Amino acid sequence: MLYLITGGSGSGKSAYAEAAAVSWHERHCPQGRLYYVATMIPWDAECEKRIERHRKMRKEKGFHTIERYWDIGRLEEDSEAAVTKQDVLLVECLSNLLANERYGQPGVYAGSIRKEKEEALREAKQAILSPLLALNARAGGLFLVTNEVFSEGKAEGDMEEYCRLLGGLNCLIAARADGVAEVACGIPFAVKGELPC
Repeated sequence: MLYLITGGSGSGKSAYAEAAAVSWHERHCPQGRLYYVATMIPWDAECEKRIERHRKMRKEKGFHTIERYWDIGRLEEDSEAAVTKQDVLLVECLSNLLANERYGQPGVYAGSIRKEKEEALREAKQAILSPLLALNARAGGLFLVTNEVFSEGKAEGDMEEYCRLLGGLNCLIAARADGVAEVACGIPFAVKGELPC
């Protein structure tokens, strides 16, 4: 089961995604594990504090956190995860994953999406979409969080290209998803399929 959750900044999409993943796990996969795949690179001490606070809150909900900033296809190789049909994964978030693959981390990872326009979208499909669909085929549920970046004003230059890529990925995933929800002011609305909780 593949479910995409979108919304603007501060919309409540992350809280809803966590609740949806926990609910799905309890109802459909109670024998498996509940994984939280974190994609945000901890850039500074403030960011690390926020991540640690969120990790503690998630642990209370039963999540096993895996840090995976890029190369999502190697999730199981580089972690303790061996995803089965009894497991539920929440990937937070597609926006960070795309940024990490597009811009990399200086001195650590060059990024895999280097082209522009349609060629960049092909690279994004290979680096992000295909591995996520493969994970979904092995899991009992895969919840993906993404951002509705187009509601936040006009982007220019490379940011415009990033937004176009994210929009393209969002559309490709939504087309394959069993369900899509948009969250506004903490309220989820079903865009495709039914709300998971």
